[in-house]
Amino acid sequence: MTGGGALPQLSQKIVVPVVYVAAVFMSILDSTVVNVTLPVIARRFDVQPEQGHAVVVGYLLSLAVFMPASGWLADRFGAKRVFLAALAVFVAASGLCGLAQSLPELVLFRVVQGAGGGLLVPVGMTMMLHAFPPIERMSVTRLTNLVTIIAPASGPVLGGLLTVRLSWRYVFLVNIPIGVLAFLFGLLFLTATGPTTAGRFDVRGFLLSGFGFAAAMYALSEGPDRGWTRPDVIAGGLLGLTMLITLVRVELRTDGPLLNLRLVGNRPFRTHGAVTVLNSAAFLGVLYLMPQFLQTVRGFDPLESGLTTFPEALGVVLCVQFVARIYPRVGPRRLQLPGLLGLAVVIAGMALTGIDTPRWAIIALMFMAGVSVGFVFLPTQTAAFATVQKEELGQASALYNVGRQLGAAGGVAALSSVVAALSSAGDGPGPLAYRVAFFTAATLALFAAAIAVTTRDADAAATMKPRERVADRG
Repeated sequence: MTGGGALPQLSQKIVVPVVYVAAVFMSILDSTVVNVTLPVIARRFDVQPEQGHAVVVGYLLSLAVFMPASGWLADRFGAKRVFLAALAVFVAASGLCGLAQSLPELVLFRVVQGAGGGLLVPVGMTMMLHAFPPIERMSVTRLTNLVTIIAPASGPVLGGLLTVRLSWRYVFLVNIPIGVLAFLFGLLFLTATGPTTAGRFDVRGFLLSGFGFAAAMYALSEGPDRGWTRPDVIAGGLLGLTMLITLVRVELRTDGPLLNLRLVGNRPFRTHGAVTVLNSAAFLGVLYLMPQFLQTVRGFDPLESGLTTFPEALGVVLCVQFVARIYPRVGPRRLQLPGLLGLAVVIAGMALTGIDTPRWAIIALMFMAGVSVGFVFLPTQTAAFATVQKEELGQASALYNVGRQLGAAGGVAALSSVVAALSSAGDGPGPLAYRVAFFTAATLALFAAAIAVTTRDADAAATMKPRERVADRG
């Protein structure tokens, strides 16, 4: 104690992971937990089921708009202030979503919720990278990466339970107690960091990235369901592509860019970032595909489907304990490569499942998919930031998370488009459509493995114990 009524000073190596894990869990969970409630929400507000999809799209578009600005905001106003403000917005919007009386109200509040969520993950990651030196990041990444895997996997299970047992409104209201506790804990114990030498706000970069990513995300989310030839989908895709190409040209010529694309010149950040994009596309695409296959082809209800796919998270939980221990000795490449090759083989096994495949076999495949991914996520994220300078961590975190988000959205869009293209007009998707989509996901994992071959363990030396660093043989 520093005084009679003063609070004890807790180590930031305890405080930062606690608030980060709580915030990231809520933000990522809300990307998937709503999916199983959409039919119920559509009936409640007396709208067509496809109109309820705006609840998901609004959240994803808002994430895409605000995520690129997270690095500059954290540098300009301090990570603690931005993180707590974003958390407060997210929690307040969650409450408003739970109280919404019409679909337009719900969509509006989801957009506000996405604004908070778009800042939470990259700013929280920035705080983590500042709190832990490179040599210690693997141990803490073991904890935080569990959240990024468990959250999307548990979304359908939690959403189904809350909707069936209570009400769809609790899908949003459940965030309030978690968020309030995390906010109070962070307010009391997070150490404030003052503003850095952030330059003027890059308005052009914000407008180009915000509208560009939002338009691209709109096309990626709407195209598979409504068709890629729809005028609004075509317009969104072209607008997004044009603005993002312009963004690259503008940001490379700007002295203080919103998104520091020059970080792509950092070899480990570039290669591990590319692995992250492709791995996210393959793995999160499968997390979308398998529940759809189980419900449309096998006739599972949402809760049964969620329970069947959830063992994937258990596989990750068990695997990361092993990976975190051996990473300092073997480096990232010797973990990434077998993990990605294993993931490709497991997904190919999913492609061979059919109507008569025993449920236990599907559960085993999902578990092994989690084990395979456990070899990839921790080494990749740890090594990606190994040589990034401290003053660039905020922008690096923003860029890394934007890439991961686009990879996930692109994977889901690509795989669902394959299913839609091979679906019969009257009967909908059948086993063949999902078989081809799973093989496509396996191919994405193989592409990620091809990039992992080019990574160098020596580039990640700062994250490995000095006496155990291995010479790069790549």
